[in-house]
Amino acid sequence: MASRNYLVMTNDMSLSDKQKYRMTALAAGLERCGHVNIGSINADVPGLQAIPDTRKADRVEAIIAYIKTGAWPKTIDQRELAPLTDLVVATALDMWLTAVLAAPVGTPYTCFQAVASPQLITGKLMVCYGVSVESAVVPMPVSRLIFRKGGVGGNIQAQFDMEPMGIRLETDAFFSEPVIIDPNDVFAIQVINRAVAPATPVHIHNFLYEVSGTVVA
Repeated sequence: MASRNYLVMTNDMSLSDKQKYRMTALAAGLERCGHVNIGSINADVPGLQAIPDTRKADRVEAIIAYIKTGAWPKTIDQRELAPLTDLVVATALDMWLTAVLAAPVGTPYTCFQAVASPQLITGKLMVCYGVSVESAVVPMPVSRLIFRKGGVGGNIQAQFDMEPMGIRLETDAFFSEPVIIDPNDVFAIQVINRAVAPATPVHIHNFLYEVSGTVVA
């Protein structure tokens, strides 16, 4: 886990800060699509192919500049995760929801109800950039948001301390850096319960990418 993983409360961010962060996360996901064979971002964005893969920041900036013109990559679609249809094992409901938070306190719970180790369907990539918690319990009943590669027993990809959200009674925060989940990766997104409480919506803000035309709304 990198020490730079932390939460930024959205109440501490200006509107332009939020827009810039979302745009950077969005572009970083598009750039990653080029490495996992989702669409053809190099062909979609003029001049991108000339920027080496090693200069990731420059590639992301080029994608941002392209999107700001009002254009969008022709070969890639973007939306939010649909838990019922985008995971190999579907969740019970089309929403982010933990199970009932029971004793003992300090137990990890998946944010996908009973699906502990979800996996994206082939051809989909997800970028997670923030978290919101909806709960009538005060203070907030969850803490320590954990992303793992390889499922519940896998290595920690990123970890965020949610205690400041509970102390400040904040319900929404951005990640210090986005978390990218590649196609076919088995992963886990967990919270630790700090109280006994009902099932709790812990919504992970995300961008989901797939080949253009894969899903017709």
